[in-house]
Amino acid sequence: MEKFEFFNRFNSAVMVVRDDKTVVFKNNVFKRYFSDFTTLKGFSHKLNYEICALNSGDVLTHNPISQALISKEDFSSHVSYQTKNNDYMYFDLNATSRKKYHIIILTDVTDKIGSKSLLEENKELRSKNRSLETENKSLQKIKQLAQSQAMKLLLLNKVSNLIRLSINTSEILKSTLKELELMFNTFKSYYAAKIDEGFEIKVSSDKKEQGKIINFDNELKKKLLDKQIGYNYCLREYEDAKPFPERVQRIVVPVYNKEKLIGVLVLLTRQTRKLNDEIEILDGISSQLGNALLQSELYEKNASMVKELTKTLDELKATQLQLINSEKMASLGQLVAGIAHEINTPLASIKSNNEIAIKLIKRVKEEDVAEVLNEINTIDTEAISRINKLVTGLRKFVRLDEAELQDADINKELDLTLDLIRHETKNKVTVIKKYSELPLVKCYPNMLNQVFMNILVNACQSIKEQGEIIIFTEYCNNNLIVRIKDTGCGIDDINKIFFAGYTTKGVGVGTGLGLAISKKIIEKHNGKISVKSEVGKGSEFIITIPSG
Repeated sequence: MEKFEFFNRFNSAVMVVRDDKTVVFKNNVFKRYFSDFTTLKGFSHKLNYEICALNSGDVLTHNPISQALISKEDFSSHVSYQTKNNDYMYFDLNATSRKKYHIIILTDVTDKIGSKSLLEENKELRSKNRSLETENKSLQKIKQLAQSQAMKLLLLNKVSNLIRLSINTSEILKSTLKELELMFNTFKSYYAAKIDEGFEIKVSSDKKEQGKIINFDNELKKKLLDKQIGYNYCLREYEDAKPFPERVQRIVVPVYNKEKLIGVLVLLTRQTRKLNDEIEILDGISSQLGNALLQSELYEKNASMVKELTKTLDELKATQLQLINSEKMASLGQLVAGIAHEINTPLASIKSNNEIAIKLIKRVKEEDVAEVLNEINTIDTEAISRINKLVTGLRKFVRLDEAELQDADINKELDLTLDLIRHETKNKVTVIKKYSELPLVKCYPNMLNQVFMNILVNACQSIKEQGEIIIFTEYCNNNLIVRIKDTGCGIDDINKIFFAGYTTKGVGVGTGLGLAISKKIIEKHNGKISVKSEVGKGSEFIITIPSG
């Protein structure tokens, strides 16, 4: 590689090795010293420590090149090299790592060390080394067995922990498959649940195949029913599958819950391997997975049932509120109709008498008397008009016959509501109207008037002595927006005000249903209602209803 060419200026042999143990550069001195270099492995075998005291069970730690490559720090050593003529050369080895490369420098010190006594000593040490290596081989076998058992336990514990950490079926299966993919170096893996006509792929590394119905050959089915792991080399993954271009190893692990086959884990790998300890591992994973899947299924059923019950409870609460409101409005309608009738009868007589009085006053000759009578008659006329307007307003407010959506002028509906609560605002509350020009809005006017009345009456009652109520209306982005702001005492627990039964008023004063019903009415209009409040300063209700 061109970036390492400057090493050709060195008088020592230089070799550059990548992290994957690929030799990417050898300088000219290296090529001259080690002209018989073929591979890094072969070169490593010819290179030994000058003095090697074996105090470890790992032979690799006594190979200078291996040690240089795994060392996390700069590495130095005196080493010997056996040439093809079985002669020995001696070098000072220095190695350093830079990012993904290891730079190994070998400086020839043969002339300094090459005495016969040292050679003899080295021969003796090498003889001892060979005997120790023989011992190490047996130790290595024991070590490999121990490592295999440790790996098995580690994987089983890891999968067990993953299973315990989740109660979601899909997450459990994904985590298990991921660990098995790493262990067997698979190119495809999936879990298929047992169904009447075969198996259905539930979780797969190939998401396109999820939901697919598959079946296996009779020989494999028999193994699965006998609770045996099926592993063989095949050209087809399952019946009717497209053949592979080359033979692959298929591992099928049955997953049981008690005596019932509930599914299979399928692993496909191009590696050729014998399953020895792995069979025991797969059996352990299968057993744990069967129990976990059953528990997860039960949990999900319970969660689904709780969700349905919660939804039903919410619907019952909403229906209860609706029934209470409907009953209240029906009773109010009957009451208003009766009162209107009772008022209209004497009012008709008063109106008739008032009209007769107007004619008689014209005949009175005394101007002073006529003027007083005219003034009294004018007051009576205004009173009759006011009573008429109040009765008409009450009838409009309850409008029980208006069950369909209608076009309404919201500004006029607000004015109607304000007329009906004049007794609450008189001599106490200043009402400031900041109306915008609004288009006609499709709504249930009687229901919206009920919302406006609930909010306005609450606002009046929150003002202890004197205060203001400001009403804003606007139409923006096809939304009707009504804001009602007061200078009352504010709300302590703002999060509960829309709950049925919650009230800040005394016993016998409030039912705690007004705002809960109001919220349901606004939701019936596909809108939303929110509130801002500060204790001691007042509250603001914002109603937004989509229109257009």
